[in-house]
Amino acid sequence: MIAHPDTLRELLTRYETLRARPGHRQELEDVSYTLCVSTATRDIRDALRAARDHIAGTQAA
Repeated sequence: MIAHPDTLRELLTRYETLRARPGHRQELEDVSYTLCVSTATRDIRDALRAARDHIAGTQAA
């Protein structure tokens, strides 16, 4: 089961914001973990891809 698209959008935005800011390692790790759990993946690259694909799929529908 994958998280709601709005939740994924918020997580992606938070992830991208934290990636751009040095010094927020723990917060970035927390968001990365949440993205993985929310997309049923184990790797942040897979989680990002799954979240973006799910959001795109719901927009196309």
